Amino acid sequence: MPCTQPCKAAPATNCRASLQNCNLAATAPITSPFYSPSPMLRPEDCFVPIPRKIALLCLLLASATGAQASQVLSLPQALTAAFAQNPELAAAGREIGIADGERRQAGLLPNPELAWEVEDTRRDTSTTTVTLSQPLELGGKRGARLAVAGAGQAIAQLDLERQRNALRADVVQAFHAALRAQTALELAQQSQALTERGLRVVQGRVTAGQSSPVEATRAQVQLAQAQAEVRRAKTQRSVAYQALARLTGSPLASFDRLQAANLSPGIAPGADTLLDQVEKTAEWRLAAAQVERGDASLGAEKAQRIPNLTVSLGSQYSREDRERVNVVGLSMPLPLFDRNQGNVLAAARRADQARDLRNAVALRLRSETRSAISQWETAMQDVEAYDRTILPAAQQAVDTATRGFEMGKFAFLDVLDAQRTLIEARGLYLEALASATDARAQVERIYGDLDGVSNKPNSRSNND
Repeated sequence: MPCTQPCKAAPATNCRASLQNCNLAATAPITSPFYSPSPMLRPEDCFVPIPRKIALLCLLLASATGAQASQVLSLPQALTAAFAQNPELAAAGREIGIADGERRQAGLLPNPELAWEVEDTRRDTSTTTVTLSQPLELGGKRGARLAVAGAGQAIAQLDLERQRNALRADVVQAFHAALRAQTALELAQQSQALTERGLRVVQGRVTAGQSSPVEATRAQVQLAQAQAEVRRAKTQRSVAYQALARLTGSPLASFDRLQAANLSPGIAPGADTLLDQVEKTAEWRLAAAQVERGDASLGAEKAQRIPNLTVSLGSQYSREDRERVNVVGLSMPLPLFDRNQGNVLAAARRADQARDLRNAVALRLRSETRSAISQWETAMQDVEAYDRTILPAAQQAVDTATRGFEMGKFAFLDVLDAQRTLIEARGLYLEALASATDARAQVERIYGDLDGVSNKPNSRSNND
């Protein structure tokens, strides 16, 4: 807490304390066992002669530094930034504009053709013909093109929705991974403080002649290992922060801490509840839209078997006869050899392939859903066991072993063994949380946000 006494202007020769000492006296953790209190400073000892402009500048710099140091990122903020700035999602959004352009082009009519022809280039006997030709599409070619383009628009929309779901799952997964790395660093620092406490106890007993110096060496080794674990945890947190920043579209992590949130992903929904909604997922609807486009493409290729009709209207003028006559013509290719047989066959096979892929997608989604729900439920059972039993028991064992060692009832090896058990239990607890979070992210990658899905387990889950 800052010094509550107002600073007064005083001569430099009367200053009896610096701001650093004043702040130290005001902010030192008095209740900490590691704090050794210094002589109490009186309020008048905090008076320092600082010019007003310099003081104002210091306050501004301190405010800016505090603002930078307090940049905290929450999960909603990360999702908002990812949806707005992720370049891969932006590229997927461009597909909608591409499909709109293709849809517009598909609805256009063929351009007319203007022709000019001269017979007998001699000036007095030449004949000039001007014709305007308009192709007429037969067999529903324009409607077939529009159907293909419309299916392309639906595919672009569904693919964007699928990628949004995937990005959301990636951001949630990366956020929780970074949050676990942040928690792991805090746990590593707590373990380091625990080993430092043990080292002080051992050194006190060695000084008193109650323990062997070998135990002090063991405690120092344990402390070195804890310090190395803290360094590794810091590196892993930095890597996790950077991975999260990349998903949000930022080259560097502009935050230094994640907002504390519940690490648990919650109770898994019933598998049957989700499986009933497989055909509502973006990925399945995308596969179904691919089938529709395949059928539309087949119809477009069949329409190409019917040749177009070209109508011509024109005027012919003869200089020799000095007469102008009208010219009317019809033309149509004869489909004797090329009736678009190969393209029709290829389009039919592509339509069949799209149906097979749709069935494969449905099978994969159902299999992935069951696997993810099973992983989620198993991991949450482990998390609950660690929360209720394992971690409290491991912490109690450390406290009991430490107090017993201080009183000479236990050996230091018992303390080390209890500390290792607690550290290992904390690591396994984070692994169980990671497994549950990854399973939920996999489910949300398929179904989107699970807030709209009932979290009531089915009867089979209750029996389990």
